[in-house]
Amino acid sequence: MAFLSEKERRDIAQAIAAVEAKTRGELVTVIARAADDYLYVPLLWAALLALAIPGALMLAGNSVALQYAYEAQVAGFLLFAPVLNLTPVKMRLTPRALKRSCVRRLAREQFFAQNLHRTTERAGVLLFVSVAERSVEILADDGIHRRVPAGTWERAVAEFTGAVQAGRVAEGFLRAIQTCGDLQVEHFPARPGDKNELPDHLIEL
Repeated sequence: MAFLSEKERRDIAQAIAAVEAKTRGELVTVIARAADDYLYVPLLWAALLALAIPGALMLAGNSVALQYAYEAQVAGFLLFAPVLNLTPVKMRLTPRALKRSCVRRLAREQFFAQNLHRTTERAGVLLFVSVAERSVEILADDGIHRRVPAGTWERAVAEFTGAVQAGRVAEGFLRAIQTCGDLQVEHFPARPGDKNELPDHLIEL
């Protein structure tokens, strides 16, 4: 599934190429449908609702139906599970802390999967978006991270997150590319013969 239009993907690639022409740093952009399938969340809620059925029948004074409580629980689970697994419902049911943890985990996995930890100058930066959670991560390798004042990445993340949560994903990427790229240019300006070590195109998971 394409999360952005062809033009938006092209704009992102061109923005990265323009920045990397002026710096020894590397920028990689990744977008994911979701950081996890969270399948256990709707299943847990469906099970809890199914377990509550006998109590609800008892409160309703339906003694006849109580004879078939087990069947009602099974039927309830089979009814609740697919409804609660719909993405908008599931994301509302999933605790915010769990979503943040999953986004951070996947972002860190991608940092290493895309070889950002192996660049010559250790000045690689990952810009990561997880669509379902409307969440972002910016991960900087040690070379650039040590040279940037405290709070810089947090401000970049806040601006990036605001755009993504407003539905302006491509705009968020472009702003973050410019912000992080300026830092790379400042601390790791280009030298003759520099090589492009990592892909410029948007990586879609």
